[in-house]
Amino acid sequence: YFMKYKSTITGLGEMVTDSLKSGFVIIFNDNAPKEIAEISILHTIEKFDSEIEVGDLFIIGNKKYKVTAVGDEANKTFKQLGHCTLKFSGSPDVKLPGQIELKGEDMPNVKIGDFIEIL
Repeated sequence: YFMKYKSTITGLGEMVTDSLKSGFVIIFNDNAPKEIAEISILHTIEKFDSEIEVGDLFIIGNKKYKVTAVGDEANKTFKQLGHCTLKFSGSPDVKLPGQIELKGEDMPNVKIGDFIEIL
């Protein structure tokens, strides 16, 4: 695997646990506005060169997921803002343009200091 992206989780909004229970989570660069930070996993701003594609490996903390679908806007918002919505249903289709579908065993259990990696 080729490392496309790696950043460090720097913050967890108070709504993250609830959204993970519902099968999704929002990620955002750690300069997110306060109202967005409350609902997001925040991570360091890192250089992002390659597009996220179906078949890529998306690692959050110690959990690995296969990318099964990428929304039309997801790569653009990820490159500009470190932002996308990660949905964990493994669907071959996205419902929203900024969404990335992931397939894996169970939900991530994230903490500050963990990494987000895309291979």
